[in-house]
Amino acid sequence: FSNMAPASLKYIVVGALACLVLFNLCALRPHGNDASFQLMSDTLGSVEARLAKLTDELNSLQSHNVKRSGDSQEQVRLLKEKISILESLLKQTPEQAAENNNDGQHGGQAPAQPAAPAPAAEAPVIPVIVIACNRVTVKRCLDGLLKTRPSATQFPIIVSQDCNHEATTNAIREYAAQGVQLIQQPDQSDPPAPPGEMVGYYRIARHYKFALGQVFDRMHAHATIIVEDDLDVAPDFFEYFAAMYTLLTRDPTLWCASAWNDNGKTNQVADNTRLYRSDFFGGLGWMLTSDLWAELGPKWAHAYWDDWMRLPAQRRDRACIRPEISRTRTFGRVGVSQGQFYDQHLKFIRLNDAPVKFTSMDLSFLQKANYDGPFLQEVAAAKLTTSLELRSASPSSGPYRVEYTDNGHFERIARDLDIMSDLKSGVPRMAYLGVVSIVANGNRVFIAPHGAFQGYVG
Repeated sequence: FSNMAPASLKYIVVGALACLVLFNLCALRPHGNDASFQLMSDTLGSVEARLAKLTDELNSLQSHNVKRSGDSQEQVRLLKEKISILESLLKQTPEQAAENNNDGQHGGQAPAQPAAPAPAAEAPVIPVIVIACNRVTVKRCLDGLLKTRPSATQFPIIVSQDCNHEATTNAIREYAAQGVQLIQQPDQSDPPAPPGEMVGYYRIARHYKFALGQVFDRMHAHATIIVEDDLDVAPDFFEYFAAMYTLLTRDPTLWCASAWNDNGKTNQVADNTRLYRSDFFGGLGWMLTSDLWAELGPKWAHAYWDDWMRLPAQRRDRACIRPEISRTRTFGRVGVSQGQFYDQHLKFIRLNDAPVKFTSMDLSFLQKANYDGPFLQEVAAAKLTTSLELRSASPSSGPYRVEYTDNGHFERIARDLDIMSDLKSGVPRMAYLGVVSIVANGNRVFIAPHGAFQGYVG
């Protein structure tokens, strides 16, 4: 550098550092959040320290009169421009740096770029398990799921088949090209069952444990939706469960979400946006999380898995979310249950046909801390009447409250109002805090315990 003045050497050394800093600043690309701004501030602070150190070293070189070689004036000019950019960046606040971060081009400052928006949260992958056995009508179920599914990536469909029924296996395989995966329960032996009990219920419980184990233990899903092979689904079935996933992950007093309302006959429902908490496990299209499976899987039922879910030892005072108008409907009259309740109730359940954008709604009211008080106030404010008087009530003259004193009294009222009258572990179907909510004669009706709710008995 023998022909170059000490000041020019300083331009070269500091300018080279400017190039390095500019490269690092471009790579950071702040996104406007506090963490990115802190990272930018830390980087600028370290640049200042390194500049001070190199300046000291430069002064030391100059004092010893080290000989230097030459360099082109064009290189010096470019380096001066980069030094100017570096100096302006060093003077900026972190927010200004985020707004003016250049695009990495050489030869001067690039036009200001707007801060990049924070990336949207990635939609959770929620597999759908279809439980199948020996009904080729599983095709109707799969057709409905595929027709309404918004994303094959977010909602992969897995059919878990028991029974080794060849015609059903072939029917399922027809959907392989559409990404439907088939898994088969390998144990086809009859599980032990007490004399007089139907072995089919033991096979079903074993099959559920296998299917859930595949999705959670082997595929490591965070949540799954379970659909029996005899269900139709509503147009907003997936939209509903996408919203339910968020609720389940935020409220520990919830343990599942169901698409089903046992008391959802056409004349007993009205509002397709209305959602409830329920102490009753409804099933028939339902969601659970991996945390719940980790709890229930090791002790899974040997038979009657749905009634086992309804036992206090499993429910542990937790609730499910359910809609007023069902997002599933069963078309399977023939099965292990031999059509129990089908002709009297299930075939009349209304399936929602007007999609609701649940993921755009604020559903925080369904969290227990926000729900119980307003719900009980609504029940208490309803007009007290009897099931007999309710028959002659004018439409839109309610809401009404019908009170019961014990389980037997509830069953009589339920039969009067043509809703399902049986209880499971003392819990009326779809009840919450003892209250069953329906629509009757165009009025909202709450069938509620007399006095303060004291818990379920039975």
